[in-house]
Amino acid sequence: MKLSENWLREWVNPAATIEQVAERLVMGGLELEIEPAMTETIEGVVVGHIVKAERHPQADRLQVCEVDAGEGRLLQIVCGAPNARVGIKVPCALVGAVLPGGLAITEAKLRGVDSFGMLCSAKELALSDKSEGLLELDADARPGTPIAEHLQLADKILNLEITPNRGDCLSVLGLARDISALYGAPVKRPNLPQTVVEGHQQLKVELENLDDCPSYAGRVISRLNTKARTPDWMRERLRRSGIRSIHPVVDITNYVMLELGQPMHAFDADKLSGAIRVRRAQRGEEIRLLNEQLVECRDRELLICDDSGPIALAGVMGGQSTSVHGGTTRIFFESACFAPAAVAGTGRRHKLFSDASFRYERGVDPGLQRQALERATQLVLQICGGETHPVTHAGRSQPETVSIRLRRSRLVQVLGHEVGAKDIETLLGRLNIMLRAEVGDAWIARVPSYRYDLRIEADLIEEVGRLYGYDRIPARPYAAQLAPSRPPEAQRTLQRVKEQIAARGWQEVVTLAFVEPSLQQALNPDVAAIALDNPIADNLSVMRTTLWAGLIPAWLYNRARQQDRVRLFEAGVCFTQRDGEIVETARLAGLAAGRALPEQWASAARPVDFYDVKAEVLALFGNAAAEYRFEAASHPALHPGRAACIRRGEQICGWIGELHPQLVQNLDLPEAPLVYELDWEAIRNVGVPRAAPLSEFPSSRRDLAIVVPEDVAADRILASVRGAGVTFLTQATIFDIYRGKGLADGDKSVALGLLFNDASRTLTLQEIDTASATITQALARDLGATIRQ
Repeated sequence: MKLSENWLREWVNPAATIEQVAERLVMGGLELEIEPAMTETIEGVVVGHIVKAERHPQADRLQVCEVDAGEGRLLQIVCGAPNARVGIKVPCALVGAVLPGGLAITEAKLRGVDSFGMLCSAKELALSDKSEGLLELDADARPGTPIAEHLQLADKILNLEITPNRGDCLSVLGLARDISALYGAPVKRPNLPQTVVEGHQQLKVELENLDDCPSYAGRVISRLNTKARTPDWMRERLRRSGIRSIHPVVDITNYVMLELGQPMHAFDADKLSGAIRVRRAQRGEEIRLLNEQLVECRDRELLICDDSGPIALAGVMGGQSTSVHGGTTRIFFESACFAPAAVAGTGRRHKLFSDASFRYERGVDPGLQRQALERATQLVLQICGGETHPVTHAGRSQPETVSIRLRRSRLVQVLGHEVGAKDIETLLGRLNIMLRAEVGDAWIARVPSYRYDLRIEADLIEEVGRLYGYDRIPARPYAAQLAPSRPPEAQRTLQRVKEQIAARGWQEVVTLAFVEPSLQQALNPDVAAIALDNPIADNLSVMRTTLWAGLIPAWLYNRARQQDRVRLFEAGVCFTQRDGEIVETARLAGLAAGRALPEQWASAARPVDFYDVKAEVLALFGNAAAEYRFEAASHPALHPGRAACIRRGEQICGWIGELHPQLVQNLDLPEAPLVYELDWEAIRNVGVPRAAPLSEFPSSRRDLAIVVPEDVAADRILASVRGAGVTFLTQATIFDIYRGKGLADGDKSVALGLLFNDASRTLTLQEIDTASATITQALARDLGATIRQ
């Protein structure tokens, strides 16, 4: 938001330069910069009055004008502007003037006619990016007055970046109140004389829900002067705030919004039919807006309607069918308070950005509507004339009172500095916060309606801190008693695991918890996503249910920048719903694509495969790796036959596999990456390593070659061996697999290495043979295995 210093000082004028005021505001929590109203000075340009204008004898598009520039004689100036005509006041650059951009004005002869100056447009004076003719000035502008003086160009602009909680500062009044509180200077409000109601026309207003629209005020003003123009002082203030002058009535609504912080809208009353209704949209309703965009209203969006249907998107933009135009003689002013929750997101959903929605989303004072309506009425009567009619008001007559309990002991504890009780009362009193003392060191604070960001005790403490001055609070070490603690030895920290993954050549990424709905639906169709009420973008409108939804775009971003070999991982929270409650689950996920190894001479290049990523995951499990099983399973996002469910006992800990070919095709991916995702709570405990003495007795090894069906997994074979109940079996490994000649179709030969040892004695040959036979019988029983001959 941009505001003029001259305008601001009409409301509050502390004895300080604007640079000092800006520094104080920044220290008070508002971010802003100061800009000059004009980057270049304008000298030698005065108000000129066109007294006479005749067509140029040698050029149809030129006029020879006689201009009163306050020099006691008329200047002859040749002008080609289409709006040059007798009677208007315009900027006149005298001979010797230098315009912004370096154009020097000299005596000239145009098509044989002498010209002693130049009549200027707004663009030529750097007051606008474009213009279609001369800059017309007020009729009462005095010829010869320097244009910089007439337009008060000796000004500075405050460019404010207002945080979402300080919507009360989005106006001259709001900023003046904050400066007044910081400096203790009085706020001077404009004089609002009592409006004389002459007519009796009223429009009925109906509010469907007071929670959506707590207050709505409106007034009919008729018999407007259609030839009225916005005065120069108002045009300039709007321009310096970044708003283009359109029509006197529209300009007044914008002016009041900047001055008081109340967005307003003016309807052409002759185009309205029936009562005004504020209600939620019904499915399929449409409205064509002022920018000529046809909008299909989403279900439950807030609308302003009459008997004919929607006439405005509440809090965002008005409709074209009831817009004010050059021939409008009767208007209905709207001054309403819409709840932030009812308006938030509407503009972004339709890609509409307006000053009104910017303010409504941050909150508008529910007690300001009548005051703003009276101010707008005053300006209309001053500029356009007209006949006023009674105000129609619907909703709550008074805003709800907010009271907060404030304890001095808590304030001192939070600020870490002693602030006297009298100082607290004085500082909060500058914000019009009324305090009523309670027994002890507490007050009950009554908050004004325009400070809707103050709702809890901490808010009031923050206000005291910033008004007192953070620079006055000395820096001291924080005094706190912290009991040293450490997690159990069996429980790893996430930071330690992340460092381990990074040490193996993976790069950590941090992606948004908001993801694209279509991508997430493709990756995790069985889990319903949580839709955001107010997304920051259409393609980031749901909460993630899987970290893959962020890893895949991150991979594509890197691949588009010639990073062909990518290893990415992320630790984050995923969001699901269970019995109406939002459940957050901490997860660890990774994505690998490209070559298995960096480019080198020692081995041939090959793409990364399932077993490469499986080895990385097993490395994460550390000394607990034996507790995990990788079972072939089906996942909607993973390649059938190249996917596995990871279990620890009977608990599912995560998934690993190659992305599904159909998904790769639908998403138009350059290749199929390998991914994994683990539940952090299920893998964080790894147990404590226990030392055991080495056996003093020799071990014995037996090798078995068994024939099993092709679909029998290695894990099942080893589980059957361990389940045979041989107590002195210390190790079982698979060291060879054979398929081919000598085996039936659908079978494979698996070679097992069995290691036997007893720490108390040397095993006998008979004991080892018996143990081998027991294991063979278990394999035959569990898997139908036979000994390969």
